[in-house]
Amino acid sequence: MEMSLYILLNQLVTQNPGLKNGIFQIKMSLSFGPSNIRIWSWGWLFMALATLVNVAVVYWRLIRRYGQMQLHHIIDELHYIAAGHLEHKIPFELKGPMQKVVESVNALVESAVNAMEEERRIERSKDELITNVSHDIRTPLTSIIGYLGLVENQQYQNEADLLKYTHTAYLKAGQMKALVDDLFEYTKINQTGAKLNLGQLDLGAMIEQLGASFELEAQKKQMKIKIDVPVEPLMIEADGEKLARVFNNLITNALKYGHGGHQIVLSAQQLSAKEVKIVVKNDGEPIPQASLSQVFDRFYRVESSRSKETGGTGLGLAITQGIVQMHQGYIYVTSDETWTSFIIHLPLTNQHQVEMRN
Repeated sequence: MEMSLYILLNQLVTQNPGLKNGIFQIKMSLSFGPSNIRIWSWGWLFMALATLVNVAVVYWRLIRRYGQMQLHHIIDELHYIAAGHLEHKIPFELKGPMQKVVESVNALVESAVNAMEEERRIERSKDELITNVSHDIRTPLTSIIGYLGLVENQQYQNEADLLKYTHTAYLKAGQMKALVDDLFEYTKINQTGAKLNLGQLDLGAMIEQLGASFELEAQKKQMKIKIDVPVEPLMIEADGEKLARVFNNLITNALKYGHGGHQIVLSAQQLSAKEVKIVVKNDGEPIPQASLSQVFDRFYRVESSRSKETGGTGLGLAITQGIVQMHQGYIYVTSDETWTSFIIHLPLTNQHQVEMRN
């Protein structure tokens, strides 16, 4: 390599008279002492250039070797991850392009960890669902078997006892059916790819109709239902059947658990060109503050009032939240000594998603 460089330099100088003359002048000027000792020569120039080339080659080899060492470290870490340590991240930082590789591997590990956590959460959720359903079905089923066993064995004194036993069994069977229906609805709503049967509907008219359908039941509870909706049509794109289920759940919830209350207020107003707000509130017994963040959890019941004796399945509010979210909206609850309010925000069209705020 050094000989080739020497030949190329010699040809360049001999074929260029101007360059040759310039080098001669430099040679004459680079001399000193009484003996006119020269510090420039072809040999010196060749040695300097060769040294520079060698230094560059060594530097390039060191850089290449350093890159190979980095790559080997990364490969070792990948082998460690592949051996089953799926939550392990590469613990060091590198300079240059290899740092991007490290960041990509760590991002992949983090995604895998999140996916595994989500899978474990889903499995735990399924286990809890099976446990809760089994428990809630077993209780009325035990009563049904017990009372029907008394009838089967003719262990009743008179026809009144017989009717009492069969009526109790009938009520417990109704609780089981309600639980199965709610469970089926909850499962459908939470299925991936569940679709809505969308159409244009007058939200104000729907609320008025639903409020009127609960008037008789409200009177039995010594409560009144008040409607506060705009006079002009409030059109919204929604699944009418599912949205009616939302309001049915909330009104039923207010009637069952609004102990001591005198009125239920249903209101709706358009907040903007894209959003509508619906409120279902009652002035009954407030929900404890500690329970507000859990009321939409499936099978959750507020201990002081939401007991199984009221006939609730613990799925109604979870279903309500699921339907609202399917409509690209959100729901939350507030409760104080004056009002317990379930507040829903929905987009006017299902193509938009409203921004959560409360």
